[in-house]
Amino acid sequence: MERRVFRVNGFVVIGLLVLLTAAAAGAVVPFVNADGGEVVVAVAAVVVAVILTIASTGFVVVNPNEAQVVQFFGRYLGVIRAEGLQWTWPFTARRRVTMRVRNFETDRLKVSDADGNPVEIAAVVVWRVVDPAAAVFAVDDHVEYVAVQAETAVRHLATSYPYEAHDTGRSSLRDSSVVSEELTAELRERFERAGVEVLESRTTHLAYAPEIAQAMLARQQASAIVGARFQIVEGAVGMVSNALERLRDEHVVELDEERKAQMVANLLVVLCGDRAAQPVVNTGSLYS
Repeated sequence: MERRVFRVNGFVVIGLLVLLTAAAAGAVVPFVNADGGEVVVAVAAVVVAVILTIASTGFVVVNPNEAQVVQFFGRYLGVIRAEGLQWTWPFTARRRVTMRVRNFETDRLKVSDADGNPVEIAAVVVWRVVDPAAAVFAVDDHVEYVAVQAETAVRHLATSYPYEAHDTGRSSLRDSSVVSEELTAELRERFERAGVEVLESRTTHLAYAPEIAQAMLARQQASAIVGARFQIVEGAVGMVSNALERLRDEHVVELDEERKAQMVANLLVVLCGDRAAQPVVNTGSLYS
């Protein structure tokens, strides 16, 4: 949609207008004292004034990282990107569009994740305009369009993933790299029609909704305890097995199956208990 419009450096046009004025003044000098010279001078002055007035409507200032979208009585002519004082067609309307990098942070949105749990989520989007014409004509207000579409994309993302993955290999909202990539890809698709480029997007807030936060915290603690106990038991079984093998290989003591079972039970109690064990010293024989 974007195309370049005719433009000239504004200082060149100012120089031409000064030369035109000087030439007009020099041309009417011989008529000043002549009969009817007042009419010639007046006509020349009116013509120069009209030319200067018309030409002055074509001046436009373009700041760095900005563009001017030019229209002539509703017709789209093109875009001026060159910085500084520029001159284009007179009687044209110009609309300023900034192309600087901008940030937009969504509000904390309350949505349900893929498992149906209410969560609060917010994200920040880094964006800029790359097609000024599309930003002006494709949407009504490209800034408001970015805000609405960003919140819509964040809501859609939150409903596509669970807050935390309980199954191996399943992504969750807590996987920031995966979530950021998918959010950025979706925003680029949504913003393309408005001439907006997404540079980066990232979640800034993620939490369970207050009404279920305590229950989910207890669930996470229980899962952590179960996982820790599983690792403790797995390590204890390995240590007991290693102890029995070394006792057998080094011929330290010969144990029957009953004594092996008792030894295994005692070692597991010592290794898996959450407090220090109180040993009982047997002063009799092994079988008493």
